[in-house]
Order: sequence, then C-alpha cells, then structure tokens
Amino acid sequence: MELKWLEDFVSLAETHSFSRSAELRHVTQPAFSRRIQALEAWLGTELIDRSVYPTRLTSAGQVFYEQALAMLSQFHEARTVLRGHTATPAATIEFAVPHTLSLTYFPRWLQRIEAKLGRIHTRLRALNVHDAVLSLVEGGCDLVMGYHHPSHPVTLDPARYDTLTLGIEPISPYSAPQRAGRARYTLPGTADAPSPYLSYTPNAYLGRMTEVIVANAPTRLYLDRVYETDMAEGLKAMALAGHGIAFLPHSAVEDAVAQGKLIRLDRGTRGVPEGQFTLDMEIRLYRDKLASQGNDARETLVRALWDVVSDEVARN
Repeated sequence: MELKWLEDFVSLAETHSFSRSAELRHVTQPAFSRRIQALEAWLGTELIDRSVYPTRLTSAGQVFYEQALAMLSQFHEARTVLRGHTATPAATIEFAVPHTLSLTYFPRWLQRIEAKLGRIHTRLRALNVHDAVLSLVEGGCDLVMGYHHPSHPVTLDPARYDTLTLGIEPISPYSAPQRAGRARYTLPGTADAPSPYLSYTPNAYLGRMTEVIVANAPTRLYLDRVYETDMAEGLKAMALAGHGIAFLPHSAVEDAVAQGKLIRLDRGTRGVPEGQFTLDMEIRLYRDKLASQGNDARETLVRALWDVVSDEVARN
C-alpha cells in the first residue's frame, strides 16, 4: 500500500467527487480512479459506492475513513519526530526541481540568493514537473521550481499557493555541426527525407512544449523519431553525438553552443527566420502559504528566502 492511496481516499471521502479530488491531487481522473481501485484491491473490499451520485462511502469505507485519518496523522507525526532527530541541520529548505533546472538554472540561482542571504542548507529532489508539484501539495518539500507555459499551466490554487516568476527559458531545436558553422541536420525536412528527431517521452513536460512548437510551426516539420527519453541531458548527449535534432532549453546547451558543438536551427540564417521554432517558458517558484506560517527555524528561513527572491523579482 502507498501513502498517497490513503490521501486520495480521504480526499474522495470529503469531496464525494472523483473529478474534484483528482484536480485537488493534481492527477488525471483515470489515474486517480486507478489508485482508489488499487487501495480497494489491497484491502480486499469496496470502499466506494459507485451506484449513486454524488459518490459515497460503503459501510466498509466509512469504517476505513476513520482508520485512514488516524494512520495519516501517525505518519506525519512520525515524520516530524524523525526530522527532529536527523543529523541534517534543522534549518534545511527542501526543494523539488525538474531534472533540467536542477542541473542548469538552480545552482546559479541559489548562488545568487546566497550572496544576499548567506549560506543556506538545502536538500534537492530532482523530479519531473508533475511529481515536483505533487510533492509540494503533499507536504514533501518547501519550495518547487518549475517551468510554466499557458498551454500547459501548473494549476495550483492561488489562495493557497504563492508564485514568483524568476525568468524566461527558451526551448529551441539544435543539431551537431557537419562542418564549421553549418548544422548536420536542418528543419523543416521533407516528406522523402525527414530529419532524424530525438524526442522526449510523451509525459515529459518538455515533450509537451516541443509538441506545441511542432503544432504551431509556420511550416510543416517532417521528423523521423529515432530516439526517445524523458531527460533533456539524454537528448543533449545524443545530439552532441550527431544522432539527430533535439529541442532543448537554452540553459542546458549554452556551453555546447559557445564551443560550436551544437548549432541552433532557427538562429536566423539560411532562410529560416530567427525564433521560428522557439518557445519561451517561464521559470517559476512556488510555496504553500500555510506551510510557511510557522516559527520554527526552517519555516523562518523559507520566508526569508522568499522575501529576498520577491525583492529581486520586483526590481527586475
């Protein structure tokens, strides 16, 4: 059994709605339903009466609801106790950050913040965007840094969660050079000779951003998907090795571009307008307002960091 199954069940018991609980838990309704079914399978009994609307608990579900609340309370109490006995300094800010930002933007951003606030003890979990946001909602971290675009927004209740926009991250197509100044592969490709395409997996956030670029391209792109992974660094390595075209965030490739190892394909040369296949994403920071209202050392540090970042954003 997984802890999130209990949290899902408690949410459903309180909202009486699969769709509303799925929204609150930041998962799709089919995924939410599967997790409730998994909990029922593990317990060996039905918890939800699906024959009526609004959804209601079975008699077994009503009994288990009280047990679930007690188990969740005990779990969170145990986590608080264990954190108090850990060797890690108490005033440690826990971040959830997508893999690409954890390797590129985050280290330099933290260095800039520490120059103003002093040394900060941090713990970073590198997750995909969905899991990073879910970690914040479930109390698994203090702050989330992630990408945002209007076509695929991060849907957090503004009454509960604060947001700061830290900067802009473009994502563009890149290829290794064939010879100095000229890319090995080009866009848009042709029906007879599509360009080899290094792709993100379907559920990756940067994959969705790439789909937006392809769908809105002013001319049709002919792409032959030859490789797939959920990691931008993996696509970058394949592009550097000459396997095809990859759509990559600028912060992930700036060194390779400066060294001439990768070439941006819509840089405004050879008849391709500059930025034709580029999309701008926001880099955002999120916090739970309620979780940062306490007065322990960690919550005080989170507020201090948030104030520093807010001042920096306001000045820029």
